[in-house]
Amino acid sequence: MPQGSRGNLVIEAISFSDRFKAEYKKLSPELQDQVDQALRLLRENPASRKLRFERLTDYRNPTIYTIHVTANHSHKISMAINGRIATLRRIGTHKEIDRKP
Repeated sequence: MPQGSRGNLVIEAISFSDRFKAEYKKLSPELQDQVDQALRLLRENPASRKLRFERLTDYRNPTIYTIHVTANHSHKISMAINGRIATLRRIGTHKEIDRKP
């Protein structure tokens, strides 16, 4: 996992998979705003408790991480991290992402 000088996760750039882009477009405008806020927070402070950043233990190649988008934890984003670049794979309900990140 990429780390900064204090051992904190550092995300310098975010890229988007085609699947993520397609799923994002299908979201309501309100949910898109929440995703945008979560991505800003991911770049500023990936260790924020609001995001609930976690590594999925069953996925190793690539290693997949998730963050929560909504306060009620109804939606999550899955991503792979290469160096300091997070590649967003999917956005969906908690259940969808847990089943197929």
